[in-house]
Amino acid sequence: MLTFAKGWNYLSGVPETEEQHRLRFQVELEFVQCLGNPNYLNFLAQRGYFKDSTFVNYLKYLLYWKEPEYAKYLKYPMCLYFLDLLQYEHFRRELVNAQCSKFIDDQQILLWQHYTRRRSRLLTPTNTNGNTEQTLNNQNNNQSNGHINNKIS
Repeated sequence: MLTFAKGWNYLSGVPETEEQHRLRFQVELEFVQCLGNPNYLNFLAQRGYFKDSTFVNYLKYLLYWKEPEYAKYLKYPMCLYFLDLLQYEHFRRELVNAQCSKFIDDQQILLWQHYTRRRSRLLTPTNTNGNTEQTLNNQNNNQSNGHINNKIS
């Protein structure tokens, strides 16, 4: 379990209570996960949030979510990839374009579909004698990173 150390509330100038820290943790967790949605990123870009230096600094601050002690709470780890990309001004500028965010969204869906298909193939035994280990070994020998190796015997 994550222990909540007392932080500092910069607005009021007093130390943060454990309840305030817990609430900030939950809000930041939810926001970081929202960054995994390209349509939300497009929404933020079109409203000029990525031009605000305070907001860009906040995105930099949120990089602590990449640490294993925090990342384990993320349900959508793809958000960390987008958080990394948001550190680059060029990427933030491109997100204003709806076609760009649509392309990213399409690529994300294709990745999930590929991952799901490949995972189900690896976990489902196709061998009729029930030898799952032999089936997995055969699949691993025939595929490497989703590419089929043509072996000449």
